[in-house]
Amino acid sequence: MSACSTIPPAAREALAPQGTLRAAINFGNPILAGKDAAGQPIGVSVDLARELARRLDVKLELVTFTSAGAVVEALKANKVDIAFVAIDPLRGQDVLYSAAYVVIEGAYLVRQGSPIRRNEEVDRPGIRVAVGKGSAYDLYLTREIKQATLERAPTSPAVVDFFLAQNLEVAAGVKQQLEADARRVPGLRLLDGRFMVINQAMGTPRVRGEAGVAYLRGFVEEMKSSGFVAQALQRYKIEGAAVAPAAP
Repeated sequence: MSACSTIPPAAREALAPQGTLRAAINFGNPILAGKDAAGQPIGVSVDLARELARRLDVKLELVTFTSAGAVVEALKANKVDIAFVAIDPLRGQDVLYSAAYVVIEGAYLVRQGSPIRRNEEVDRPGIRVAVGKGSAYDLYLTREIKQATLERAPTSPAVVDFFLAQNLEVAAGVKQQLEADARRVPGLRLLDGRFMVINQAMGTPRVRGEAGVAYLRGFVEEMKSSGFVAQALQRYKIEGAAVAPAAP
C-alpha cells in the first residue's frame, strides 16, 4: 500500500487543492530554514514539506519569504497551502495549527557595557527594544511589554543591525540568531536565560476547514515520534531548538 492511499481525499483537497502543495519557507528564522551552497532551500521545515508532499502524492512548490509576518500574510491571503509558524493567538484568527514540532527560545541581546543584566530589567521606561516586524517575538512582546518601547526592524535577521544603527538598548529574537550576531559583531552579549519559548507548528489557512489540519496534526505527531524532526535538527546542526513534546 502506498503512503498516499491512506490519505483521506478531503485532506488532500484541503492541503493541495491545485494538485501542488505550496509550502511557505521562512528564511527569516535560521532554525527552520536556510540555503545550501547552491542557494537552494534546506532545513527542517523544507524536509517536512517534502515528506508531506510525498505522502499526499502531489508536487511541491517552495514559496520563500524573509519574515514570519510575510508568511502569515500569505496564509491569510490563501496564497500558500501550509506554513511553518509560531503558534500565536492573534495569528489563530486566520490560521489553523498542528501541535508544535519544535520549541525555540527567545532571547535578549545588549551591548557589553549595558547596565541591563537580567531579562526582567528590560521592561522599563526609556528602554527601546528592536524586534522583527510581525515575528512571534513582536506579537508576544506587544502583549507583554508595559513600559519599554518596541522598535520594529523589517525582518528578524535584520534586528541586530537595526538595533545598532538606531542606537537602541535591547534586541530581541531567536536565541540562535542573536548568538550568531554576537559572534559577528564585537561588543555584544546575550542576557542569560530566555524571555519566552516559541512553539513552532505547521499551519494552514483557516478558510480551508478542519480536514487538512486534522491530517497535519497526525503527521506532525508521527514526525516527532519517529525521530524525523530530531534527525533533521541534527543533520543541519541546529542549536537553540528542541523537539516539542507529544501533544496531549
